[in-house]
Amino acid sequence: MYVIDKDIENEIVIKKSRFIAKLIYIDNVNDVDNIIYNLKKEYKKSTHIAYAYIINGKEKAVDDGEPNGTAGRPILNVLQKKDITNVLAVVIRYFGGIKLGAGGLVRAYTNSISEAFKLTELIEKEY
Repeated sequence: MYVIDKDIENEIVIKKSRFIAKLIYIDNVNDVDNIIYNLKKEYKKSTHIAYAYIINGKEKAVDDGEPNGTAGRPILNVLQKKDITNVLAVVIRYFGGIKLGAGGLVRAYTNSISEAFKLTELIEKEY
């Protein structure tokens, strides 16, 4: 298993929609709700704040109003493929007026998190 070496933020634009991806190191599931609450206050004009996490063997994916399985699940899939733990991956979306469709949303959320991973190093976690 791996962990990120630092918190990351990256933004991409797809068909006028802004996708702001954040990778946040976290070691306690109980902190997730507070982090998401603060992000919703900070990005109060955003359309969706989808997220997923893997923390000490626990995982969860949340679509936050996007069609079922098109936001949180793709984010979680990236985390699983990276064999990572102790990370909260969040994508904040500002709708740009062009609908992406289910496949487009899956690709957008996947690409958003994948691009953020390019900005961090993965460190092997020792148990």
